Amino acid sequence: MKKFFLTLTLLCGSLGLFADEGMWLPSLIGERIDDMRAKGFELTAEDIYSVNQAALKDAIVLFGRGCTGELVSAEGLLFTNHHCGYGQIQAHSSVEHDYLTNGFWAMSRAEELPNPGLTVSFLVKMEDVTSRVEAGEKIEKIAKEAEEGGKYSASVESLYYNNKYYLFVYQVYRDIRLVGAPPSSIGKFGGDTDNWMWPRHTGDFTVFRIYADKDNNPADYSPENVPYTPKRHFAISTKGAAEGDFTFVYGFPGSTREYVTSDFIDYTLNHSNPAKIHLRTIRLDIIAEAQSKDVATRIMYASKHASIANAWKKWQGESLGLARRATVAKKQAYEAEFEQWAAGTEYEGVLPVLHTKYAELLPYAITRDYYNEAIYAIELMGLASTKKLYAEDVEPHYKDYSPAIDRLIAVEMLREFGENVAPEFVPEWYTQKLAECGSVEAFVEWLFGSSRITSATDLKEARLAGYDFESDPAKAMLNAFNALYTEKIAPHYTSLNKEITELYKNYMRGQMAHQSERTFYPDANLTLRVAYGSVAGYEAADGIYHKPYTTLDGIIEKDNPEIYDYDIPQSLRDLYASKEYGRWGVEMNGHYTVPVAFLAKNHTTGGNSGSPIINGKGELLGINFDRTWLSTMSDLDYDPDICRNISVDIRYVLFVIDKIGGAGYLLDEMTIN
Repeated sequence: MKKFFLTLTLLCGSLGLFADEGMWLPSLIGERIDDMRAKGFELTAEDIYSVNQAALKDAIVLFGRGCTGELVSAEGLLFTNHHCGYGQIQAHSSVEHDYLTNGFWAMSRAEELPNPGLTVSFLVKMEDVTSRVEAGEKIEKIAKEAEEGGKYSASVESLYYNNKYYLFVYQVYRDIRLVGAPPSSIGKFGGDTDNWMWPRHTGDFTVFRIYADKDNNPADYSPENVPYTPKRHFAISTKGAAEGDFTFVYGFPGSTREYVTSDFIDYTLNHSNPAKIHLRTIRLDIIAEAQSKDVATRIMYASKHASIANAWKKWQGESLGLARRATVAKKQAYEAEFEQWAAGTEYEGVLPVLHTKYAELLPYAITRDYYNEAIYAIELMGLASTKKLYAEDVEPHYKDYSPAIDRLIAVEMLREFGENVAPEFVPEWYTQKLAECGSVEAFVEWLFGSSRITSATDLKEARLAGYDFESDPAKAMLNAFNALYTEKIAPHYTSLNKEITELYKNYMRGQMAHQSERTFYPDANLTLRVAYGSVAGYEAADGIYHKPYTTLDGIIEKDNPEIYDYDIPQSLRDLYASKEYGRWGVEMNGHYTVPVAFLAKNHTTGGNSGSPIINGKGELLGINFDRTWLSTMSDLDYDPDICRNISVDIRYVLFVIDKIGGAGYLLDEMTIN
């Protein structure tokens, strides 16, 4: 009976429910549909996911390698976040055409800009293949068969720590063109200061279009391609949502670890996050100072700065949330209870072994963090990779690179590495060279001064001269660090993590057996999920309640021409003064304004950026783009009282397209209710 109940729990979760928590597999959403309908959902499970008819899943894409997008017209028009399309906007930008600062709007199909390498992936189907894997069938074989000779892309992913396996089949489109992007002072309004914070006033959206061949199939970029015709696209609601109204998010959440032990939380809170935050603070300060002095440098390092800063600030909020929730102590208390329950069962002893393995892993994990965040953060190390050294076209690798900035970063990163990493994990080559040079500063001067790969010009000349790149100081340094990492760190780190993962398979089953009343959803792993909740504010601190929405009034209050991230376009100031908002103006709090962003209780994480936030009728209300700062700990410990996702209100999106971008013609192809 115990075994039967555990199997049922793995498949469906229990009948118990943690309010608004969970990232549910769309193919199993029928198990949650009654709860969704009780909270305001008006459609069916088949409307969310179906392989037999067009469903909402067919209007969702994995955008690039880690965001979500949604189709909003029958002509392949796609919305995602500004920060998801930031790299493409930057790639098309220059001092002469600064689309980051000024925005970009194609006024015809001919003006839409291609983006080599950018893809979007539609989920064709997901299928439980656990029985096949457990019968000994190779996951590679299962995936390859599903690809049908290259027609699709497929992968088999494990869920519940290898207790379940699912096949995911995708159709990948490769001709994706930039249609529109607001100025960064709208799309990135508030910059790093407002990132992960509330109240938020960011118009975080970008518009792309998917192109296909004449038969609507994926194709490489060609002028002959035509706009993709989707099976389904979202209708857009301009009615908004009030506090308490049902919402759900449909997208590709990246990674959560809700079921880990106290050891992992302790490492994150007291070791990993503090080190990584400190190292990234140093890099960000160096880059920001250089950006403040030169427009070209600001553009060159805009995407890098945003990428570095995003996780940097997320880790800070995560640590604050974990500390506030006392998650380590809470996990330890649960583990003590679990061990008492597990006595005499097949799960007895699994936790003590996990604790031991984590203790063995600690020095390797810390060292790995310093390799990744210090040594490999020196961009010259990446340029020294064999693939880049011998690439036919080297220019793209240097387009956004400044050796002067990299030198400054290298000095600080090597200094931090030397002060925090055990001597046995430092390459002998580096120790000797450092001794010869006499200081970190002198070593970096020698490294950059002697290397022939610090610019595209030098690298090309070195090639023509028959230069031995293996003897280049940068290549020698990379080889030395890689060799030690491969010999002394990676094997132990990988081996111990493998043992820990195997232990988690048993511990996960034990948790499900122990808490039969608890709802267990699989951790996020960048596969399509549904999360649902309601529009809601929250108590940020004693006596401080945050309302669940913001408006254009808040943008005007923050507007500051002296600060790049708060210097809004003059056209937005003029619209606020005239109140000529058109169909996008609403009465809120007793005055006429435009809604900008709102909060909801949907359980989200990285990868959900760009996900549609949808009402009970299946209409698009907004575009998810962030969480509140303390909510970032929801990757490890979800708290329904304070965890909130942040979305840009779709009415603000349309307002900006129409009134700021002057691209109102795009609205004509949308279904707007």
